[in-house]
Amino acid sequence: MNTVTRAQLAEAIYANVGLSRNESAALLETVLERISAALEAGEAVKISAFGTFLVRQKGQRVGRNPKTGVEVPILPRKVLSFRPSQVLKAHINNEPVNEGDE
Repeated sequence: MNTVTRAQLAEAIYANVGLSRNESAALLETVLERISAALEAGEAVKISAFGTFLVRQKGQRVGRNPKTGVEVPILPRKVLSFRPSQVLKAHINNEPVNEGDE
């Protein structure tokens, strides 16, 4: 399984948009910084026909150490989740995209 990197994304922007390599990398960084800032502020980030990034608050709960069986508290925290759009799901499964799906 291959992983797409920032460098590969910047190169794709360079190849498809026509910006210089430096401008392409700067554009990518700006987009990623804006997404990160919105998520840090607790905002959802929806990218049409791709999906939605959400920050959820998880409450405190009791967990268990699997080796010793000792109960330990798991502190409240924020978690990041991603819900893919119907369009992305259809592309991944090589299915036709219904009109009106986002």
